[in-house]
Amino acid sequence: MKIAQNTVVTLDYTLKVDGSLVESTDGDEPMTYLHGHENIVPGLEKALVGLVVGDSKRVLVQPKDGYGEYDEDGVQNLAKTNFEEPLEVAGTYFGETEDGEPISFSVLEETDSEYVVDFNHALAGETLEFEVTVRGIREATKSELEHGHVHGGEGHEHVN
Repeated sequence: MKIAQNTVVTLDYTLKVDGSLVESTDGDEPMTYLHGHENIVPGLEKALVGLVVGDSKRVLVQPKDGYGEYDEDGVQNLAKTNFEEPLEVAGTYFGETEDGEPISFSVLEETDSEYVVDFNHALAGETLEFEVTVRGIREATKSELEHGHVHGGEGHEHVN
């Protein structure tokens, strides 16, 4: 079986940026995702099409096909009164917008009354270098296709 739309793919990977290790499955569980459902960055997903179990590949993903270009407008000053708890500089925070959309940001600076926050992904503007090895491929279940992500073997457990 080849990697294609609606297959569940298990792979080992290493991600580097400018030669520095960002993350890896080495010594850990492989990553499993539903192909064709935007569960991984688009440039990597596109490069994996047609691979089979046992294939290895080095993939360079440009920013536009990874986490996007760095957007200077993503850096904003927000009043401290917008937050219930104090934030830490260099901390990364996750939450929701008023519309319920997931959001993450990093705190760059703190003044007496404001935080300078960056809504860009930490890897925005970076060229991503992946080394991948395909460990498994299977057809997705109906439930996985309905939900758009992989489920574990015991029902609706979310995997990666």
